[in-house]
Amino acid sequence: MTYSLNDIEEIVTELALKIHVPLNLLPSFGNQKWDAHPYIEVDNLGYMFYIISERGQEYERKGTNNIDDLLYWIFANVTFAMASDYELKNRIADKDSRRMMFQKQEELLGQLNDSWRQKENARHHSILESHPFDDLAGLRATYCGQLRQQGLSEPEIYKLAYEKYPAN
Repeated sequence: MTYSLNDIEEIVTELALKIHVPLNLLPSFGNQKWDAHPYIEVDNLGYMFYIISERGQEYERKGTNNIDDLLYWIFANVTFAMASDYELKNRIADKDSRRMMFQKQEELLGQLNDSWRQKENARHHSILESHPFDDLAGLRATYCGQLRQQGLSEPEIYKLAYEKYPAN
Protein backbone atom coordinates (compact mmCIF):
# COMPACT_ATOMS: atom_id res chain seq x y z
CA MET A 1 0.00 0.00 0.00
CA THR A 2 1.17 3.53 -0.74
CA TYR A 3 0.81 6.26 1.88
CA SER A 4 0.63 10.00 1.28
CA LEU A 5 2.14 12.52 3.68
CA ASN A 6 -1.37 13.26 4.93
CA ASP A 7 -2.01 9.54 5.56
CA ILE A 8 1.24 9.24 7.52
CA GLU A 9 0.57 12.40 9.50
CA GLU A 10 -2.88 11.10 10.49
CA ILE A 11 -1.45 7.77 11.66
CA VAL A 12 1.35 9.48 13.59
CA THR A 13 -1.08 11.91 15.23
CA GLU A 14 -3.40 9.07 16.26
CA LEU A 15 -0.53 7.10 17.80
CA ALA A 16 0.92 10.19 19.48
CA LEU A 17 -2.37 10.82 21.26
CA LYS A 18 -2.19 7.36 22.85
CA ILE A 19 1.00 8.23 24.74
CA HIS A 20 0.45 12.00 25.09
CA VAL A 21 3.37 13.10 22.91
CA PRO A 22 4.15 16.82 23.14
CA LEU A 23 3.55 18.28 19.67
CA ASN A 24 7.07 19.71 19.44
CA LEU A 25 8.48 16.16 19.47
CA LEU A 26 6.58 15.07 16.37
CA PRO A 27 8.29 15.28 13.00
CA SER A 28 7.18 17.71 10.34
CA PHE A 29 5.69 16.38 7.15
CA GLY A 30 7.16 17.46 3.84
CA ASN A 31 8.85 20.62 5.07
CA GLN A 32 12.27 20.60 6.61
CA LYS A 33 13.33 23.20 9.13
CA TRP A 34 17.11 22.58 8.95
CA ASP A 35 17.24 22.63 12.75
CA ALA A 36 17.83 18.91 13.40
CA HIS A 37 14.08 18.40 13.75
CA PRO A 38 13.03 15.18 11.96
CA TYR A 39 10.78 15.42 8.96
CA ILE A 40 9.02 12.95 6.71
CA GLU A 41 9.00 12.90 2.92
CA VAL A 42 7.30 10.62 0.42
CA ASP A 43 8.64 10.43 -3.13
CA ASN A 44 6.53 10.06 -6.28
CA LEU A 45 6.84 6.25 -6.09
CA GLY A 46 5.51 6.15 -2.52
CA TYR A 47 8.88 5.53 -0.87
CA MET A 48 8.90 7.09 2.61
CA PHE A 49 11.86 8.88 4.19
CA TYR A 50 12.75 9.81 7.75
CA ILE A 51 15.24 12.68 7.55
CA ILE A 52 17.20 14.82 9.98
CA SER A 53 19.10 17.82 8.66
CA GLU A 54 20.64 20.87 10.22
CA ARG A 55 22.29 23.99 8.84
CA GLY A 56 22.07 22.81 5.28
CA GLN A 57 23.53 19.36 5.96
CA GLU A 58 21.67 16.08 6.10
CA TYR A 59 22.69 13.96 9.07
CA GLU A 60 20.33 11.06 8.72
CA ARG A 61 18.16 9.70 5.94
CA LYS A 62 16.36 6.39 6.23
CA GLY A 63 14.04 5.18 3.52
CA THR A 64 11.48 2.41 3.37
CA ASN A 65 8.34 1.23 1.64
CA ASN A 66 7.14 -0.32 4.92
CA ILE A 67 4.94 1.96 7.05
CA ASP A 68 5.77 -0.04 10.19
CA ASP A 69 9.49 0.72 9.77
CA LEU A 70 8.81 4.42 9.33
CA LEU A 71 6.51 4.55 12.34
CA TYR A 72 9.07 2.72 14.47
CA TRP A 73 11.79 5.22 13.49
CA ILE A 74 9.50 8.12 14.33
CA PHE A 75 8.36 6.77 17.67
CA ALA A 76 11.76 5.42 18.73
CA ASN A 77 12.99 9.02 18.45
CA VAL A 78 9.90 10.53 20.09
CA THR A 79 9.85 8.07 23.01
CA PHE A 80 13.58 8.54 23.58
CA ALA A 81 12.99 12.27 24.03
CA MET A 82 10.03 11.62 26.33
CA ALA A 83 11.98 9.04 28.35
CA SER A 84 14.95 11.42 28.67
CA ASP A 85 12.68 14.15 29.99
CA TYR A 86 11.05 11.69 32.40
CA GLU A 87 14.44 10.54 33.71
CA LEU A 88 15.62 14.11 34.19
CA LYS A 89 12.53 14.92 36.27
CA ASN A 90 12.91 11.72 38.32
CA ARG A 91 16.69 11.36 38.48
CA ILE A 92 18.24 9.03 41.05
CA ALA A 93 21.79 10.16 41.80
CA ASP A 94 23.33 6.72 42.30
CA LYS A 95 21.68 5.02 39.32
CA ASP A 96 22.78 5.07 35.69
CA SER A 97 20.27 7.37 34.00
CA ARG A 98 19.83 4.85 31.20
CA ARG A 99 18.17 2.39 33.58
CA MET A 100 15.12 4.62 33.92
CA MET A 101 15.30 5.98 30.36
CA PHE A 102 15.44 2.58 28.69
CA GLN A 103 12.62 1.24 30.85
CA LYS A 104 10.40 4.27 30.19
CA GLN A 105 11.08 4.24 26.45
CA GLU A 106 10.23 0.56 26.19
CA GLU A 107 7.07 1.12 28.24
CA LEU A 108 5.94 3.93 25.90
CA LEU A 109 6.73 1.98 22.74
CA GLY A 110 4.94 -1.05 24.16
CA GLN A 111 1.77 1.01 24.52
CA LEU A 112 1.90 1.57 20.76
CA ASN A 113 3.28 -1.67 19.37
CA ASP A 114 4.86 -4.57 21.23
CA SER A 115 7.19 -5.46 18.35
CA TRP A 116 8.62 -1.91 18.56
CA ARG A 117 9.18 -2.42 22.29
CA GLN A 118 10.95 -5.69 21.60
CA LYS A 119 13.09 -4.12 18.87
CA GLU A 120 14.11 -1.27 21.17
CA ASN A 121 14.79 -3.70 24.01
CA ALA A 122 17.18 -5.61 21.73
CA ARG A 123 18.86 -2.34 20.75
CA HIS A 124 19.27 -1.39 24.42
CA HIS A 125 20.82 -4.78 25.20
CA SER A 126 23.25 -4.29 22.34
CA ILE A 127 24.26 -0.88 23.71
CA LEU A 128 24.75 -2.34 27.18
CA GLU A 129 27.03 -5.09 25.87
CA SER A 130 29.52 -2.41 24.82
CA HIS A 131 28.66 0.18 27.47
CA PRO A 132 27.33 -1.50 30.64
CA PHE A 133 25.38 0.39 33.25
CA ASP A 134 27.60 2.49 35.54
CA ASP A 135 25.48 3.54 38.49
CA LEU A 136 28.11 5.82 39.99
CA ALA A 137 28.91 7.76 36.80
CA GLY A 138 26.78 10.77 37.76
CA LEU A 139 28.28 11.02 41.24
CA ARG A 140 31.75 10.55 39.77
CA ALA A 141 31.18 13.34 37.22
CA THR A 142 29.96 15.74 39.92
CA TYR A 143 32.97 14.91 42.07
CA CYS A 144 35.31 15.44 39.09
CA GLY A 145 33.82 18.91 38.67
CA GLN A 146 34.46 19.71 42.31
CA LEU A 147 38.05 18.51 42.03
CA ARG A 148 38.59 20.60 38.87
CA GLN A 149 37.47 23.68 40.77
CA GLN A 150 40.20 22.90 43.30
CA GLY A 151 42.75 23.08 40.46
CA LEU A 152 43.82 19.43 40.46
CA SER A 153 45.31 17.86 37.34
CA GLU A 154 43.14 15.60 35.17
CA PRO A 155 45.10 12.41 36.00
CA GLU A 156 44.77 13.17 39.72
CA ILE A 157 41.06 14.01 39.32
CA TYR A 158 40.33 10.68 37.64
CA LYS A 159 42.40 8.75 40.16
CA LEU A 160 40.56 10.30 43.11
CA ALA A 161 37.14 10.08 41.49
CA TYR A 162 37.47 6.39 40.60
CA GLU A 163 38.81 5.62 44.08
CA LYS A 164 35.78 7.28 45.66
CA TYR A 165 33.22 6.12 43.05
CA PRO A 166 34.55 2.97 41.35
CA ALA A 167 33.13 1.77 38.04
CA ASN A 168 30.83 -1.24 38.31
